Amino acid sequence: MLELASQALLLAAAATLLLAALCDVAWRLIPNGVSLALVALGTGLRLAQAGPEGLIWTAAASALLFAVMLLAWSRGLMGGGDAKLLPAAAMTLPAAAVPQLVLMTALAGGALALLYLLLQQAARRLPAFPRQHRGQPLLRRLLAAEGWRLRRRGPLPYGVAIAAAALMLLLRPA
Repeated sequence: MLELASQALLLAAAATLLLAALCDVAWRLIPNGVSLALVALGTGLRLAQAGPEGLIWTAAASALLFAVMLLAWSRGLMGGGDAKLLPAAAMTLPAAAVPQLVLMTALAGGALALLYLLLQQAARRLPAFPRQHRGQPLLRRLLAAEGWRLRRRGPLPYGVAIAAAALMLLLRPA
């Protein structure tokens, strides 16, 4: 029964990470509720997988990471949603995996930045941002909005890098 609950929490956490990435791509915003849901799911997951002691260590690592991210946000180095998402994602992992999460996020962020540099070259060929949204397919609207952001050298959706790194660690075989 505990294993089934653990698997359900794991899948819900993975879906929440995907939602965070999608929100960041679509609006360059990660809703507070998504990060809070991830903290709640991570708390349940840590309790189910490692018990109270494992939860305490993970919460301590996540709190330390939150303090570092808060400092980065206050200096303008990171968006607020990203600063909340990374420690929330850390709550879904064992404390020992938090340094790996930070490293893999940095690597995924570098790959994302490289992809955006390449896409900026192709942005001239992407459709212009449509004034009228109704009647157009969602994917077309997203591509048009992304083309508009690329042409203006808008911010990276770093939540995608955080979600990718967390998903790789969360879903890796035991």
